[in-house]
Amino acid sequence: MRRFNHLMFPAALLLASLFMLSCGGHEAATPRQTFETYVRASKKKDITTMKLLLSKDTLKMHEQEAKTEGVTLDDVVKRETLLGEGQSTVEYRNEKIEGDRASLEFKNAGGAWETIPFVNEDGEWKIDKKGYADQLMQQIEQQGQQFDENTSRDRLP
Repeated sequence: MRRFNHLMFPAALLLASLFMLSCGGHEAATPRQTFETYVRASKKKDITTMKLLLSKDTLKMHEQEAKTEGVTLDDVVKRETLLGEGQSTVEYRNEKIEGDRASLEFKNAGGAWETIPFVNEDGEWKIDKKGYADQLMQQIEQQGQQFDENTSRDRLP
């Protein structure tokens, strides 16, 4: 009986550990850790991991793009990495978390700082490239409006 109890303790400990992991007993990655994982996956051309780190809206956006272009989702994900071709290092700064949204600045291949948004989906931080695209479109629209205002103001009556 004593031998049986001695063997049961390690087995029970193993089962408890596995249960905690399967129930989400691990700590979720931060947005920065998510982006670092994405960068590593991108360098390795690990499309499966890259897709797992993208938000649902981003994947929908890429699926629409793939359909329009007549290519696969994997082709679009591989091409749209946020990193410059041959960019060997990526610097990060200013991680900000506000509820289910977050952002992180990273230095692009040209040396400029860009802000990438994140969204928390099912307890995990996902890269929100759809939000990134929306931000760029909004900036372009604002610049266009400013240009129009400046142009109309500078016209002679």
